[in-house]
Amino acid sequence: MSKIAILPGSFDPITNGHVDIVERALPLFDELVIAIGINTQKKYLSSLKDRIKWIQTVFKDEPKIKVERYNGLTINYCKERGADYIVRGIRTALDFEYEKTIALLNKTMEPSIESILVLSKAELSSVSSTIVREIIIGGGDVKKFIPHEIVDSVMESFNKSTGT
Repeated sequence: MSKIAILPGSFDPITNGHVDIVERALPLFDELVIAIGINTQKKYLSSLKDRIKWIQTVFKDEPKIKVERYNGLTINYCKERGADYIVRGIRTALDFEYEKTIALLNKTMEPSIESILVLSKAELSSVSSTIVREIIIGGGDVKKFIPHEIVDSVMESFNKSTGT
């Protein structure tokens, strides 16, 4: 039986922090699904199509990684997908408290699924998609925060969405 893990998120855009969590979690599993959750309450800067393309570009040489989208609760998606693990990155104590609460609720709903919390590297703990979006909107340089393979595409996507 394969060890399948889900790494859920919006990945708007994928950051170097996400990449670090993926690379460090990958040896633990036979398959790692980077799952883009669709949240109707959230306003995205980038299209779902672009976010999928960026993740596929960054991990094009890694056969253990799949990129998918899902709706609804992550725990339900895990059951549908046959995954026994949820991987989440932790940057701060606030992240830990939030993720701990979600992990405990998930465990109550589905005892067979384990949550794996991976601490970010100290130098990446300030990098989040939210902050990267703000830097992009403000006209700043995001090259230090997102994978180099997608910088041009992320900026093109932003320029298209804002008409600039």
